[in-house]
Order: sequence, then structure tokens, then C-alpha cells
Amino acid sequence: MTVNKYLTSVALAAALTCSSVVLPLQAATVPQQQTVDESIDINTASPEAIAAAMRGVGLRKAERIVALREKLGGFTSLEQLLEVKGIGQRTLEKNKANLRLK
Repeated sequence: MTVNKYLTSVALAAALTCSSVVLPLQAATVPQQQTVDESIDINTASPEAIAAAMRGVGLRKAERIVALREKLGGFTSLEQLLEVKGIGQRTLEKNKANLRLK
């Protein structure tokens, strides 16, 4: 909520309840959403990090991802995740933007 919207809603509430409102001289700052790079490198991430970063992937699937990674000697393509039991095209598409390979 922006400061202006906040002040407007406070003024409206005061008018509707017929009460006075004391506002601080300095407007409070409203925290802005920060964009954080939440992508993970699936060739180095731990099972816990993979499970936390990928939607629809719990610890068991994340452990399967790491097992396949070790078997392959590292992923060369994100599509290789489709070889993991329980990861289909839909799960891959939901998570592709948050995954990277180094």
C-alpha cells in the first residue's frame, strides 16, 4: 500500500466514524518489494536448497535430482530433470526461470 492510499483510507475511516485522527508529521516509509535473484544452480545446490527453491519439489524429489546429477557428472540441460521420477514437463516449466546451470 502506498503512503497516499494509506492516508486516504485513514481519512475516510475518520470521516465515517466522525472521529478525529492525529497523523505524524513525517509519513512512515512503506517497504518496497525487492527483487532478489532466487535462481539456483542445480549442479551445485544441496537437496534442501533445491526443495526450497523449486515449486512442487520436496526433499525426496530434490534428493533424486542430486542423485541423477551425480550419476551424470552434472546436468548439461534443464530438460534432463525430466528423467527424475515425479518431475514432469509442467513442474519443469513452473521452475525453469529459477534454475540455472554452471
